[in-house]
Amino acid sequence: MNIFISGSSGFVGTNLTQYLNNSIEATIIPITREMFSKDSFPSLDGTIIHLAGKAHDLKSRSNKKEYQLVNVELTKQLFDAFIKSNANTFIFISSVKAVADIVDSNLTEETIPSPKTEYGISKLAAEKYLLSKNLPLNKKLFILRPAMIHGPGNKGNLNLLYNLVSKGVPYPLGAYHNLRSFLSVDNLCFVISELIIQKDIPSGVYNVADSRPFSTVELINVMADVLGKKPRIWTISPLMINFITKLGDILRLPLNSHRLNKLTESYLVSNKKLLSAIKKPLPIQGNEGLIKTFKSFKSAV
Repeated sequence: MNIFISGSSGFVGTNLTQYLNNSIEATIIPITREMFSKDSFPSLDGTIIHLAGKAHDLKSRSNKKEYQLVNVELTKQLFDAFIKSNANTFIFISSVKAVADIVDSNLTEETIPSPKTEYGISKLAAEKYLLSKNLPLNKKLFILRPAMIHGPGNKGNLNLLYNLVSKGVPYPLGAYHNLRSFLSVDNLCFVISELIIQKDIPSGVYNVADSRPFSTVELINVMADVLGKKPRIWTISPLMINFITKLGDILRLPLNSHRLNKLTESYLVSNKKLLSAIKKPLPIQGNEGLIKTFKSFKSAV
């Protein structure tokens, strides 16, 4: 069995390559930039996993053209090659941000997409292209929308929060009770391997998230436990916090309205459709994945 992976050198790609090498008898073949630029691919057969893409830019420095080129055009090119090839399975890693940036309740596959960022808009455009094509009967298409992925070696908001906890900086938002869905990279790798191994899972769009969400306060408690420290959480009145954030907006302080929303908003992602399809529980349960991630942060210092 051949498994072709674009973006194999990235965070998810390196974890997935190692996972598949240990769980499936297959030849893992990276899809390189040269293959894209020359508009020529090897004799594709087996499974294609499309991970490569322009990631969400937290500092909003990327423009629409960059997202269109990387997230949409490259996806079109690879999928067109898949349709013409002998490969039987195409797995595209999209994002929950292709659906919504803010979630009022549980995000499901039935939620009508309305992305607001150029990243989310580009991911949705790629999804629409894939779904618009007539899929031959002998081929399968899986579009995965992962929640925030974490694991050893990743960089992002969890790293920033961990650094604050490690330095003993108090968390002043203990009065807020938000819940967010996360995704252990080990669970994502497990899901992808099941899509390859199991032959009766229907094509379609699937949300991918750990089964248990966490609040920011719970995250801080887990981080502090890994660090062997007592968590420093302040429960300040939301009225006072709102006043401080308004000052932050004016004076450009670290705590402003945008950052407050990011720290306290809820974002719940349902994985019921996926679990029903694979007919197995995810291997990483509870806070096991988060502990593994935070221990990797600790060892990296």
